[in-house]
Amino acid sequence: MVTPSGNGPISWLAGHVNIVLVAVLLIVGGTWGFIELADEVREGDTQRFDDWAVRAMRRADDPSRPIGPHWLPEVGRDLTALGGVAVLSLTTAFVAGYLLIVRKYHAMWLVLAATLGGLLISTLLKHLIDRARPDLVPHLSHVYTSSFPSGHSMLSAVVYLTLGALLTRLASERRVKLYFLAAALLLTFLVGVSRVYMGVHYPTDVLAGWTAGLVWALLCWLVARYLQRRGAVEKDADE
Repeated sequence: MVTPSGNGPISWLAGHVNIVLVAVLLIVGGTWGFIELADEVREGDTQRFDDWAVRAMRRADDPSRPIGPHWLPEVGRDLTALGGVAVLSLTTAFVAGYLLIVRKYHAMWLVLAATLGGLLISTLLKHLIDRARPDLVPHLSHVYTSSFPSGHSMLSAVVYLTLGALLTRLASERRVKLYFLAAALLLTFLVGVSRVYMGVHYPTDVLAGWTAGLVWALLCWLVARYLQRRGAVEKDADE
């Protein structure tokens, strides 16, 4: 049996077969799922469900008022802001600043590239599909772009999952790693749900945003891991 040696791509793949296989399967499955969902949306096959879900978030006697206690709309606005450009830009800037301070320059550029790349992909997809925003209920948040996919959902997935992956590299205990990933997933989930609650997105917009964000985050993670093994990206202190 031949044991791969060196820092080439074959050697790296051989040492991480299970992780790479799962990541590749998720990327392929997510890409296929996004394409299928976009096709269903274009043909209008999801519209009945989307309309029902948006209306279900509002009171039957007054569509201008969302369901739940009087304080819930304010919580919804706070949660939706976590996926906004301002919050995600600040988060990315702070993470990049930390990596700059600790002299992990290549890792810093990867974080910036992942975030900006996600923004460009989201903008391009919105332009290509050009789905109108829901007009069934009054919007509780200002919107300026088209609806599909949800930019808040996609970019929150990219930024928070990338940040979660970075934090797991700094932790040695499995339960701590799982905590970071769970927190990233929960934040992404809450941002997406809040967009439907605000009446500015259909559920399929959010699902597409989550899927595209996950695929892009996984691609960036695979590239980062490979470059790290090649020495092009700084390794963490515990390696």
